[in-house]
Amino acid sequence: MIYSIINDAAQAYKGVIPGDCLKEPYMSEDELRHEMDEGVAFWGYEEDGELVGVMGIQYIQDVTLIRHAYVRTAKRNQSIGRKLLSSLREQTRRPILIGTWADVVWAIRFYERHGFRLVSPEEKDRLLRRYWSIPERQIETSVVLADQKWFAARQREANSA
Repeated sequence: MIYSIINDAAQAYKGVIPGDCLKEPYMSEDELRHEMDEGVAFWGYEEDGELVGVMGIQYIQDVTLIRHAYVRTAKRNQSIGRKLLSSLREQTRRPILIGTWADVVWAIRFYERHGFRLVSPEEKDRLLRRYWSIPERQIETSVVLADQKWFAARQREANSA
């Protein structure tokens, strides 16, 4: 079901993210298994007994990553993403980072509405290389958003330097 939701929702990327980054299926079953083996724990949202949204959480070093957030196309704009994000945020005290495609404006706006802010391009590159295992092309075409805890920690580090 997770595989089905991810690949259904990723149809929205067609014509938006760079063509060389889009494939069919967007995420293979092997890739999904690999993500789970690497520690991504998926949480789901059910409606009338049907899984309609998923979002992953991954604890890496000193941060928490929100990964692979997808809602079935037919169920978008019904607060499912908000509910999943809220639930995952309650599960960690660590700073939270989220990576997404730079051209997927709706996702960026969603996270900004929930208190996340874009980090600088230089910081984005550093964070993607440190906490994610993604191709260089994806690093070039992505952004990272961070929560207030992350920005506060960065400010404390800068003040003590």
